[in-house]
Amino acid sequence: MKKSLTIHLLKLLVLVSLTACSNLTEEAEKRLNELNKKTNSLDSLINKEVNKVLSLDSLINTRGEKVKKLDSLINKSSSKIDSIAKKGSMLLEKITN
Repeated sequence: MKKSLTIHLLKLLVLVSLTACSNLTEEAEKRLNELNKKTNSLDSLINKEVNKVLSLDSLINTRGEKVKKLDSLINKSSSKIDSIAKKGSMLLEKITN
C-alpha cells in the first residue's frame, strides 16, 4: 500500500513539474517575443536617426561647398578691386606730379 501511494505521489509530482515547466516555457517565449518587438522598434528608431544625421551631413557638405565657392568669388573680386585701386592711385600720382 505504501509503495502504491509513493508511486501515485511520484506520478503527481512529475505531472506538476511538467505543467510548471510548460508554463515557464510559455512565459519565457512571451518575454522573448516582447523583447524582440522592443529591439526591432529600437533598431527602427536608430536607423531613422542615423538617416537624419546622414542627411544633415550631406546638407552641411553641400553648404560648405557653396561657402568655398563664395569665398573664392569674394577673393577674386577683392583682388580685382585692389588692382583697380592700385591703378587709380598710380594714375592719381601721375596727374598730381
